[in-house]
Amino acid sequence: MTTEGHIWRSGGCHCGAVRFEAALPDVVEAQACNCSMCEKVGFIHVIVPESRFRLLQGAESITTYTFNTGVAQHTFCKICGVKSFYRPRSNPDGWSVNARCLDQADALDIRIEAFDGRHWEAHAAALAHLSQET
Repeated sequence: MTTEGHIWRSGGCHCGAVRFEAALPDVVEAQACNCSMCEKVGFIHVIVPESRFRLLQGAESITTYTFNTGVAQHTFCKICGVKSFYRPRSNPDGWSVNARCLDQADALDIRIEAFDGRHWEAHAAALAHLSQET
C-alpha cells in the first residue's frame, strides 16, 4: 500500500516484540547524529510525520527514557533493549525511525548526512536558517 508516493515499510526491535511501519519513499534522507545518546546506540534517523508512522504491535513492551531537556521521548523495547523509533526533540510532532531497524533497508537508497547533536541548538539553528534561504 502507498501513501502519496511513499510505501509502507516494516521494521522492529531485535526480539520482535515491537513492530512498526513507516511510509517512506525509495530515496530516504537520514541523519547520523553525534549526540551522547545516538552515537552510543548507532541510531540512524529517518524523520517521518505522525501520519506516516504506525505502531503495529508491542505498545506494552515499550518503555521511555528522557534526559537533558526532556523533550525527546526515547522509546525502546524493554525486552531486548533496541531503540527502533522515538519521538525526537527536533520533531516532537513526528517520529524518528532507526534506519537500522527497517526490515529491508537494503531495498532503499538511504542518504546519510551528519547532524551535530553535540551542539544541537547551533546545528538546528543553522539548518533552519538554510531552509529559509531556499
